[in-house]
Amino acid sequence: MSEETILQVKNLHVDFQTYAGEIKAIRDVNFDLKKGETLAIVGESGSGKSVTTKTLMGLSASNATITGDIDFKGKKLTELKEDEWIKVRGNEIAMIFQDPMTFLNPTLRIETQLIEPIINHNPKISKKEARDKAIDLMRKVGIPSPEDRIRQYPHQFSGGMRQRIIIAIALACDPKVIIADEPTTALDVTIQAQVLDLIGSLKDEIDSSIIMITHDLGVVASICDRIAIMYGGKIVETGTTDEIFYNPQHPYTKGLLSCIANPED
Repeated sequence: MSEETILQVKNLHVDFQTYAGEIKAIRDVNFDLKKGETLAIVGESGSGKSVTTKTLMGLSASNATITGDIDFKGKKLTELKEDEWIKVRGNEIAMIFQDPMTFLNPTLRIETQLIEPIINHNPKISKKEARDKAIDLMRKVGIPSPEDRIRQYPHQFSGGMRQRIIIAIALACDPKVIIADEPTTALDVTIQAQVLDLIGSLKDEIDSSIIMITHDLGVVASICDRIAIMYGGKIVETGTTDEIFYNPQHPYTKGLLSCIANPED
């Protein structure tokens, strides 16, 4: 892990204007991500994790008001227009979504869904080159017989294999930051470990950084360098994995740790 900071979030506020009034979803959030680092943002549902990551991807709802700074490699992301976001989203910052069956189009072959982002961000590439790269990506994420399986539909893959396809799509353009939004939620424990190991090894291979979003501290214990605890739209504690697990300071962090299943109990 480098000491170079690739992404920095300063004083981020996200408010939503609704018929019932203003909702302050994100309140003065600050964190940074170093090159090659894996940072976990951990908190319960409704704590603001997904709103934060959607803001980082330029995918906020139309009724959102965003203030603060998001600095990515010298670019102020909060100032980008949509045509500028298209060059960043997927190409430099990509997301691994938590529900493959919602993200993947059930009516399209895997081939179409994998090749599309490759061609969109590399207009000079030929369709054959894009297909070859898609097959190589499938092979990298551990899908057997990719030359055959690329012609299949999402329903012909298991849950774990569909999640691997989502990872392949996220890696299609060798992004510098990967946001993994609860990527193991719908998977059983054995497959969870495989997917997390895969994300970690691929991160090193393409020299990327990861923001891992989860509600489960136990999931990130073995793969993250630092952990930020989020509660009520704020980050209430940040530390290395050892600091969070062995010397937590905030009562909410202690509560999250008490929820981790202990096999000796």
